[in-house]
Amino acid sequence: MIARFRPDGFLVLLLAVLAFATLLPARGDAAVWFDHLTTAGITLLFFMHGAKLSRQSILAGIGAWKLHLMVLGVTFVLFPVLGLGMVAALGSWIDPAVANGFLFLCIVPSTVQSSIAMTSIARGNIPAAVCSASLSNVLGIVFTPLLAAFLIRSGQAADGFFLSALTKVATTLLLPFVVGHLSRPLIGAFVDRHRKLIGRTDRGVILLVVYTAFSAAVVEGLWHRFSGMDLLAIAALDAALLAAVLLFTRYLARLTHQSHEDEAVLVFCGSKKSLASGVPMAGALFPPAQVGLVVLPLMLFHQLQLIVCAALAQAYARRSEARLKTEEPVHAV
Repeated sequence: MIARFRPDGFLVLLLAVLAFATLLPARGDAAVWFDHLTTAGITLLFFMHGAKLSRQSILAGIGAWKLHLMVLGVTFVLFPVLGLGMVAALGSWIDPAVANGFLFLCIVPSTVQSSIAMTSIARGNIPAAVCSASLSNVLGIVFTPLLAAFLIRSGQAADGFFLSALTKVATTLLLPFVVGHLSRPLIGAFVDRHRKLIGRTDRGVILLVVYTAFSAAVVEGLWHRFSGMDLLAIAALDAALLAAVLLFTRYLARLTHQSHEDEAVLVFCGSKKSLASGVPMAGALFPPAQVGLVVLPLMLFHQLQLIVCAALAQAYARRSEARLKTEEPVHAV
């Protein structure tokens, strides 16, 4: 029970980086170098994402196309609709920067690793989870910037900022991803053998992006603008959003008569939001001074979804075991 609510190690590292950026933010020439290093790191990250994507795993679960459409609908339609509704309902009660970050949370793709892990714990359809989560991340490279251009209001959006951001996304995210995937026949074996090392590289890039982003935000007066009440408001919004999506996906699974295995895919792939993809995307889409504000809701949502979905996956596993026991044939004594 205690382990279930313990923060994961990566979150602790994120908080440490945030504190370091608060105390020693990168300034002047150092900030410029960190910005270039961040761009290179994001390019490498998406190259490795493409190289890790196995066509065999996608083909194994692609037959459940109706399930994948429902997951994508939740990720890129339901989440944004809920986000817009909650922001509109709060009106002037919510800081515009918080609203932008909350909307950005709603448009990033699903996670891959934790979605598959939770589906596995819940005794769900693992091949379908791999396919749904991977497809969400691939399409997110296109959908997230487009949704950001339409939904997130900023002064720079009207000046064509997002048009230039789309170009940056194409060259920094999409192109490296495609090149990485096309390179899989050459480097796929190396990538599969060194998944732990690549995972550490992914996390290192995310920490670099967070430090660069929060350095710029601190220099611009982040903590003079944000208070503890703002963080509590973000956490409350995140909790309400997660609860609404979990209830909807479970109801949708029952309404469409999904099996236990496919229901687990819909619930755990549909309700997740990817910190690993979202932070680099924010780095590509927004000016450095805005990125720190934008990713705050996503960082809090990341920990919240891990805690809640871990408990929920265990409940699904117990339900699956109980169902299997009732289906076991009774042998005559």
